[in-house]
Amino acid sequence: MGSSNPAFNNSPAFSSSASTAAKLTRPATATETLTAQQLTELYSQPSATPVETDRMSYEDVIIKIVSCFAILLVGAAVGWFVPVLALPAAIIGFVLALVNIFKKKPSPALVLSYAAVEGVFVGGITMFFEQFAPGIAIQAVIGTLVVVGVTLALFASGKIRASKKATKVFLIAMVGYGVFSIINLILMATGVNQDAFGLRSANIPGTTIPFGVVIGVFVIIMAAYSLVLDFDSIKTGVQRGAPRVYGWTAAFGIMVTVVWLYLEILRLLAILRR
Repeated sequence: MGSSNPAFNNSPAFSSSASTAAKLTRPATATETLTAQQLTELYSQPSATPVETDRMSYEDVIIKIVSCFAILLVGAAVGWFVPVLALPAAIIGFVLALVNIFKKKPSPALVLSYAAVEGVFVGGITMFFEQFAPGIAIQAVIGTLVVVGVTLALFASGKIRASKKATKVFLIAMVGYGVFSIINLILMATGVNQDAFGLRSANIPGTTIPFGVVIGVFVIIMAAYSLVLDFDSIKTGVQRGAPRVYGWTAAFGIMVTVVWLYLEILRLLAILRR
């Protein structure tokens, strides 16, 4: 099952293809015959760890993910106290994201640089919302942790899995949401719609519920399913014995999805609080 996250799609390490997996895990051909004593000594040795075999493991991926989010939090603190850096950080972060997505072999330095810059953007935009709706930052953080935690628990227990049909629906929904976001941004930029959140601020006819609430809930569900696809890609990478360096790709992909989820929750809370 492929992931919708481009960070995983452009990496052969997370492909479930048998041919791709074989290229990543095929052992070297033996060039000599071992004696019975050598074979006995070989099999009596302890099993090699993922570090020694240079293969991905869940523990290694978790360490890389934690490292990325630790740096992201440091960047967020900078953005919180210097929110004017949010816009340049957003531009630089977008460029770094593209570089990381299309780079054939992951670079730890580039992934960590993205984490730092993205953190500055997240911290700055959060401070902006906090000025108009005090307490919204901690609410968004708690909401994000809850969604990520529940999704991970359901995936680990096997109660939720990615499927081809659900992924196809998800991709169609993503395209639709992308088109809506672009149109909404154009309307706001040109002054056609001067509401704080553009079309999202308008109420559903006959109710006092803004369109943004319904859209926000829908997008959060999409982000949660995107996490499922990300977890599934990591599982595939570990099972296929992908090289350890691709753990940075996994960390980058998870970070992109979680930041997206956090921003959507932040916006939904802002709309609810008017």
